[in-house]
Amino acid sequence: MSVQSFQQLQKQTQTLALAPQLRQSLKILQVPTIDLRNVILEELQNNPTLEELPMDGVSLESSREDDGAEESGEEGQNGREELMFDDSDFTVLNQMKEDWREQFSEEAQQNPYTPDDDERRRHFFDSLTSEASLEDHLMRQAKLTDISPGALSAMEYLVGSLDEHGFLTTSLSDIALASGLALEDLQEAHGCLKTLEPAGIGAEDLRECLILQLRQQPQNTNLAERIICDHFDLLLRRRIPEIARRTGAGNDEVLKAVEEIASLDPAPGRQFNADSNQVVVPDVTVFKEDGEWQVHLNNEYIPRLRLSDTYKRMIAQGRISGKEREYIRTQFRNGRFLISAIEQRQQTIERITRELLAFQRDFFEHGVSELRPLTMNEIAESVGVHETTVSRAIASKYIDTPHGVFPFKYFFTPGYQGGDGKSHSNTSVKDIIARIVENENPEKPCSDQQIVNILKERGIKIARRTVAKYREELGILPTNLRRQYH
Repeated sequence: MSVQSFQQLQKQTQTLALAPQLRQSLKILQVPTIDLRNVILEELQNNPTLEELPMDGVSLESSREDDGAEESGEEGQNGREELMFDDSDFTVLNQMKEDWREQFSEEAQQNPYTPDDDERRRHFFDSLTSEASLEDHLMRQAKLTDISPGALSAMEYLVGSLDEHGFLTTSLSDIALASGLALEDLQEAHGCLKTLEPAGIGAEDLRECLILQLRQQPQNTNLAERIICDHFDLLLRRRIPEIARRTGAGNDEVLKAVEEIASLDPAPGRQFNADSNQVVVPDVTVFKEDGEWQVHLNNEYIPRLRLSDTYKRMIAQGRISGKEREYIRTQFRNGRFLISAIEQRQQTIERITRELLAFQRDFFEHGVSELRPLTMNEIAESVGVHETTVSRAIASKYIDTPHGVFPFKYFFTPGYQGGDGKSHSNTSVKDIIARIVENENPEKPCSDQQIVNILKERGIKIARRTVAKYREELGILPTNLRRQYH
């Protein structure tokens, strides 16, 4: 075999060995803090070389002091073996270091693992709940479909963008701009999403949600769908005689169709958390202290880990050999990778948060009306990572701010350039529309066109249909339904 062929074979073998670690690092990066503990505790159960430290113990990474201790015995005998695991073979997560000598011959610096530690870990593990989230439920279904790999990746972003009702209220074009995902993949993913259970999930509004559910019912009557499509405003006001007159159906038929519609679920996404009494646990808190903005990561739910000193001594002293030795070596390697991946995850989230704070400083100072347009690509370039890394890092994660708790994706939104040169995000424009309606004369509410004119006076130029769309997303009724008579 030529030298070139050998090098190619060696490179291919290393790549295959690396794949499971890459998958694990991506999983660790993507899961929210509240779920990360499940991943870590599962690894603790499967890897005997990992130990959990008390919450006030040392950092996640095991001690690196006394670097030159115990350079004898097993390590010396297996010097050539350790060359197989050179750092350059595992350049992952910012070229994390894997020094096998440290792993096998490090002096014990901490108290040995005790039965009390094991009992505490078991209590922590047993206290976890395993209820499936809406995101998990949908992704399990999506993986059983035949959509393309690109659409499956887009599906992860879409299911993370659903509101509490299970609606996708942000347009696919806006999502494409904010995420950097291909519009074609998002369109394919959205089409698939609307076929999944619970029926009605992924709809853009209540009307589409109800229609999607009707179309999946074998007893669906065309009349019910016609009422939703063509006479939705009359349905909301229960104008049965007028609906009957316009559809040519009898009052009894209309009443039966309305009962059919009433049996549908107007918020299919809520069934996954209606009874669980779940609370949002922020992954990061941003607050002002002594006039300076601070970023604090929530490490409360992340068990602190170290590599077992007991097993290090067993390896260094040559007390085990053969298959057992190789098994422990592999577990040490997995443990080191897990510890480093967790550290890198936290560092990445903190860097993204600090860049968000820099980009959206006006929001943190003054509130929603000052939210600027921002794309993930801008943050990715500033942090120095790929935008897909940003997408994974912020998935299903929340940030606690002086103005409330928001999902990270809330801060990524397209927008408009005002006449004064100031940028306005879609979210801030919605906030302005809500304030306009809140302060309007209830006897003479503003029409969508009047709102367009008010926004134009403020230097924000958007179409009337866009105002109508934002108004509906805000749950604001049309002008005729907001008017109050005295």
